[in-house]
Amino acid sequence: MKKVYLVGAGPGDPELLTLKGRRLLEQADCILYDHLASSDLLDLAPAAAERIYVGKKKSNHSMSQEEICALLVEKGRQNRQVVRLKGGDPFIFGRGGEEAEALVEAGIPFEVVPGVTSPLGIAAYTGVPLTHRDHTSVVTFITGHQADGIDWGKVGTAETLVIFMGLSQFDSIAAKIIAAGRAGSTPAMAVRWGTRPDQEVITGTLETLPALIHAEGMKPPATIVVGDVVSLRGRLSWFEKLPLFGQKVVVTRARDQAGTLSRQLRQLGAAVVELPTIEIVPASDYGPLDAAIANLGSYDWLIFTSANGVKYFLERLDASAADLRAIRGKICAIGPATRDALEQFHIKVDILAAQYVAEGLLRALADFSLEGAKVLIARAAVARDVLPDELRRRGARVDVCEAYRTIQPEGLAERAREILAARPDWITFTSSSTVENLVAAAGAAAVRNVRTASIGPITSATLEKNDIPVGVQASVYTVPGLVERILNFQGTGIIEQ
Repeated sequence: MKKVYLVGAGPGDPELLTLKGRRLLEQADCILYDHLASSDLLDLAPAAAERIYVGKKKSNHSMSQEEICALLVEKGRQNRQVVRLKGGDPFIFGRGGEEAEALVEAGIPFEVVPGVTSPLGIAAYTGVPLTHRDHTSVVTFITGHQADGIDWGKVGTAETLVIFMGLSQFDSIAAKIIAAGRAGSTPAMAVRWGTRPDQEVITGTLETLPALIHAEGMKPPATIVVGDVVSLRGRLSWFEKLPLFGQKVVVTRARDQAGTLSRQLRQLGAAVVELPTIEIVPASDYGPLDAAIANLGSYDWLIFTSANGVKYFLERLDASAADLRAIRGKICAIGPATRDALEQFHIKVDILAAQYVAEGLLRALADFSLEGAKVLIARAAVARDVLPDELRRRGARVDVCEAYRTIQPEGLAERAREILAARPDWITFTSSSTVENLVAAAGAAAVRNVRTASIGPITSATLEKNDIPVGVQASVYTVPGLVERILNFQGTGIIEQ
C-alpha cells in the first residue's frame, strides 16, 4: 500500500541522509521538498517522479503551512508514494507534527523517518560537542522565531543552549539571557549552512556575538549555540581543515559517470557543482558492431578505449545470439577504469597501457607482431584515429565500430552560463568532448575566467586549441590523478603541468 512518508533530509550534507530515506526517495512517485533539503537528494528519485517545491524562507513562503498540509492530503489520496522531504528532522522544529496530524484526520497512512537534526550536524562539523563530561550534561533546543514569548529566565541559563531561527533577533535574545543572569563572557557561536562546504561560523561570546554577526553580514538560516562547549571548537574542528574546504569545483563529466570524481572531491571538502557537458547515448547505427559480434571469434585482439565502450559493447553482445564464450582474442584496455569495467564481467585484461592514451596503448603493443592480425575497436562515434591508423600501418586489419555517441545535454547553455557567472574555483575536464561542448555552450571567454584541471595531454591540447589556459594537468591520466593534481596546487599555489 502506498503511503506518505515524512522524511528528514538531514542538516545539509546529502550523505547524512538515512538509508531508509534514500530507499524511499528512490521509490517515490511524488516529492514535496523544503528550501533546506539538499537539491542533490532529488536526483535520487526516479526521473518520472513529480517534484514540488514547498519551501519557506523568511518573508518568502511558496506555500503556507496549511496549504502544504492540504497538498500532502491531496497527493496521499492519489495512491502514490509521497515523500515529504524536510530539512533536518521532521519532529524537531520542522512542523512535521502538524503535517502528521493532517494526515491522521484525513485517514491517510503515513510514516515518519527521522533525520539528523541541524544542531547535531553542526556540532559534528564545527567541533563543538553539545554534551561533554567536563562542561555540560544538559542541552536545551529552543526556537528564537518568537523570542518575546519565551521566558529566557528559565531557559537562558541552560548549560548548552541551541537556538533555532534566532539570528535576526539575537541582539535582543542575548540581552535577555544576560539580564536573566547568564555571564556575558559565555562562549557562543553562529553557524550558517552547517555541514555544507560553504559552512560559515562566527565565534565570540554571548556579549560580543551580536556585533560580530552584524559585522560579518551573516544572513539566515543560521543556528546559534551558547555554552562552554563552544570553547572546544579550536581543538576539535576538522571539517574546515579539509584541503579543499570552501573550493567550488565544477565537474563536467556525463551525469551517470560523475559520481566517482564528485565523491572524491566532496570527501576533501569541496563544494561540487555537477555540470554534465556530455550525454552518453547509443550508437546511431549498430549494424557494423552487430556484424563484428556475429564474427567475434575471428578477432585476434579486442581493444577498448573507455568504460563506455565496454558497457555498450557488452549490451550489444547480450542482445546477440553469442555470449562471452565467443571471445577468442586478447583483450586490451587503455586505462584502469576501462579495465575495471571489463573485470566487473569477469573479463581479464591481457594488455593495459602504461600511459592512458592511445599512444600508450600502442607502446604496450609494440612487442607483438600485428601483421595480418584482426583487431576490433569498439569506441565512440567521434574519436582520434591515431590508434587504428598506426595499427593498420603495422599490418593489422582493423574494424572500428561505433559503440556509443556523445551529445550535448539539453539546456546546457543556460545552466553553464549561470554556473560560470558564479565564478567557481575550478572546472575539471576529463575528455576533449567535455571541453568542446562547454565552449560551444558558454563560449571560451567564460571558461578562461576559471582555473582548469585537465585529466591528460589530449584534453589539455583541446583547451589550448581554444586559447584556454591549462591550470593543472594530471600526471597519471585518471580521476584520482586529476584530484591529486588539484590537491598539489592547493598545497603550493603553483600551477604544475
